[in-house]
Amino acid sequence: MRTNNAPSVTTALLGFLSLSGMLMKNAIVLVEEIDQQRADGVPEYKAIVDGSVSRLRPVVLAAGTTIFGMIPLLPDAFFASMAVTIMGGLAFASGLTLIAMPVLYALFFRIKTPKKDGAPAGATAPT
Repeated sequence: MRTNNAPSVTTALLGFLSLSGMLMKNAIVLVEEIDQQRADGVPEYKAIVDGSVSRLRPVVLAAGTTIFGMIPLLPDAFFASMAVTIMGGLAFASGLTLIAMPVLYALFFRIKTPKKDGAPAGATAPT
């Protein structure tokens, strides 16, 4: 029973749940790629960069097709909130996954940026 005039958010919650599943899949696939690169003997920092770059296209394409696939649902009064939730959340969170996940991975495993060749240890860049 509704006591106010607020629209039903059931489909928006359903969209949020499916969105969280898509984002977890993207994060797992990205971490798996980095782990595979490290297992193949690639240096840690390079494995993070290469793994992130190699997963860029699949993540962007999957997000793009899902976002464009939600466009026909926008005029529908019942499914519009779900479509907007998935479209906006996936657009924002896919970018965040591709940027924040590698950074968090490097922080969690304490992977440092490699020093430039030829620079003495402790040297600072000229300003």
